[in-house]
Amino acid sequence: MFAFLAVVRAGGFREGARASGHSASRLSDSVRRLESRMGVRLLHRTTRSVVPTEAGARLAERLFPALGEVEAALDVVNHYRDRPAGTLRLNVPATVARLVLPSIVTPFLQTYPEIRLEVIVEDGFVDLVAAGCDAGVRYDERLEKDMVAIPIGPRTQRMATAAAPAYLDRRGLPEHPRDLLGHTCIRGQFASGHIPTWEFERDGEIVRVDPDGPLLVRLGAAADLALRAAIDGLGVIHLFEAWLQPYVERGELEPVLQPWWQTFSGPYLYYPGRRHLPAPLRAFVDFVKEAPAPT
Repeated sequence: MFAFLAVVRAGGFREGARASGHSASRLSDSVRRLESRMGVRLLHRTTRSVVPTEAGARLAERLFPALGEVEAALDVVNHYRDRPAGTLRLNVPATVARLVLPSIVTPFLQTYPEIRLEVIVEDGFVDLVAAGCDAGVRYDERLEKDMVAIPIGPRTQRMATAAAPAYLDRRGLPEHPRDLLGHTCIRGQFASGHIPTWEFERDGEIVRVDPDGPLLVRLGAAADLALRAAIDGLGVIHLFEAWLQPYVERGELEPVLQPWWQTFSGPYLYYPGRRHLPAPLRAFVDFVKEAPAPT
């Protein structure tokens, strides 16, 4: 059953083997034995993909939380070790992987060398248990219900707007957010297909604009492509301030509408409120709580 879930979670035998530390052939044999014992096909296998059958999907849905409890029970042994060991799976958006985790991951793994950290980058909303993850990082408006949440990373962040000096020389500097409606802008899109408006705030006034432009990219996953286009002078970009800051400092981008940049609360580490947390997760939670919050 663990082999079956490893394959379902990873989307294939080869990927499941990498995640579980077993060979692909061993996972395949285990799943085949499970199918034989249950008398039903659990996975559709092709040369290009491995996906659960309807029966397999229903089985996985019930097994994920059940075997998660089994793993938690076995993890009790960790409390008798000098140092916690095991795998910690985190589900985070691309912005957190780029802007928050780099200052945390290396010192954490150096402190706990017997822990193996897996970081799954997804910008959409996920069910942690179904995704086979121990914890996630999201912003407060996207936290799952019935989860324990603690602050991680900077407690305030800003969305910043910028453009290449060459672009601003050609098109002029916007003085109000609504001026962006007459500019070429590089837009972002969520995995759901939703294209968020750009939101600005100054002295209690909130202005939302929906500018147009020739380039639309998936937020997070293709942000570097949008950034490159902005540096090359294609148009105005609206992104996390920390993401744009190095390019502003080098003069490749110039801040736009800076008094209107909107501040919002930083991300949270969230996880199911179990009485006994797996040892790797408990170690990570304690590490995050003790770490000084960056500004």
